[in-house]
Amino acid sequence: MKLIYAIPLLVLFFAVHPADAATLPDTAEFSGIPGFIDEMVAKHKLKRAELDRVFAHAQHVQAVIDAISRPATLKPWLEYRAAFINPQRVRLGLEFWHKYQKSLRRAEQEYGVPQEIILAVIGVETIYGQDAGTFRTIDALTTLAFDYPPRAAFFRSELENFLLLAREQQFDLLAIRGSYAGALGIPQFMPSSYRVYAVDFNGNNRINLLREAPDAIGSVANYLKAYGWVDGAHTKSAHAKGVVAPPIAVRAQVSEKVCAGDIITPRTIAAWSAVGIVPSENLADAHDETARLIDYTVGEGKEFWLVFNNFDVITRYNNSDFYAMSVFQLAEALKEARNTSHAK
Repeated sequence: MKLIYAIPLLVLFFAVHPADAATLPDTAEFSGIPGFIDEMVAKHKLKRAELDRVFAHAQHVQAVIDAISRPATLKPWLEYRAAFINPQRVRLGLEFWHKYQKSLRRAEQEYGVPQEIILAVIGVETIYGQDAGTFRTIDALTTLAFDYPPRAAFFRSELENFLLLAREQQFDLLAIRGSYAGALGIPQFMPSSYRVYAVDFNGNNRINLLREAPDAIGSVANYLKAYGWVDGAHTKSAHAKGVVAPPIAVRAQVSEKVCAGDIITPRTIAAWSAVGIVPSENLADAHDETARLIDYTVGEGKEFWLVFNNFDVITRYNNSDFYAMSVFQLAEALKEARNTSHAK
């Protein structure tokens, strides 16, 4: 995952030796690439010869199609949860928290996103940067853009953004590796998110989500804030009034009399209580907060949760209630472990 800055873009953009030209595969093996190249040249003034070279090296990767066709969220909840909420991720998370505590604290102050939530997103995504993916990104995005019809438009857009990101960040597209879906770096940003939400958080005048943890920390916080994270605890006026941060998710007790029609539409805590769905915590400060009810299968039964705005913001990172709950529960585990260690 080497991010290159010193070499001029036109030199490294897709270096191919002339002698290799005869051995390059035909770009037409991906239906649609010639037209895509035409569009990139006309729309963004990218160099046709350079695009021809890079796409000549792009390969169809069946493992990418296989992976996106069986997402982790198809697993049962307890199996999915165990992959992210475990002693290893808590231990490594505490180490990461200690190492980057200044950046995490500043991100919380500037964006209002709790440190443990930022940390948990990075922990779930890449085990704090240790597993950022091994697929060559140009292969993953080209495969999905041209050989995966269900989401071809989305991945075609991400491929476009990847080309533009390379021009802006001056890195070698043929060297960049990430997830099977084309997500990049420590926080696993898609190229479009990298271009819009990534920030230079360590002040070295470059944005490097592939290698620099402070940039990843600030960028995750910026992303969540931009998608509507609501904070009520990090201003002087809030503290003066005794305002607490809005809840993310709380367990709920559900009356046996509640029917399916009663639990579909989001409503306030007061309205939920009126139909027999009661939070397990005192939410007097959130009495008028709107929440939706979700459930998870655990063993032979189900557990119910009321989830609020900030939970739904986490789903903007990955559109899955399983994902958002894993982030939330890892964050809670990290916070508890840190408090315990400080109390000793």
